[in-house]
Amino acid sequence: MHIRSQKDFASGIMFVLIGLGFAYVATTYPMGTPAKMGPGYFPFWLGIVLAMIGAIVTMTSMSKKGESDKLAKWDWISVLWVTGSVVLFGLVLKPMGLVVSLALLVFISAMASHEFHWKGTVVNIVIMNLIAYVAFIWGLKLQFQVWPSFLTP
Repeated sequence: MHIRSQKDFASGIMFVLIGLGFAYVATTYPMGTPAKMGPGYFPFWLGIVLAMIGAIVTMTSMSKKGESDKLAKWDWISVLWVTGSVVLFGLVLKPMGLVVSLALLVFISAMASHEFHWKGTVVNIVIMNLIAYVAFIWGLKLQFQVWPSFLTP
């Protein structure tokens, strides 16, 4: 068999590995039954479904009817910008609060783009903060800091 779509093949393998990884980790939790699901039931089956979708994508990458494409080289600088922004978000969430840490996340990860624009990034920061506030603070009533600790009484 010949791999016609390297992109589909790589993404399919990634889905299979992540799905099987999630399913394996979920087996360490009580499974329960379909009528009374335990904490491992849903992640286990979600991982299995993801692995099956990955297997289908992998098999279709070898189809003679599919388009032929090559996997592009990784832009490691962009990968580092995005990964670094997520790590920084996790580190500054508690002391700086949701608004500032999410703004840093969006701004730094936007630096990974080769078409970086200030206006679009600022609009994205505002929209993401509104969505996060409505979903997590107002909707789910999660108890974590919204503003930096030195600004709150």
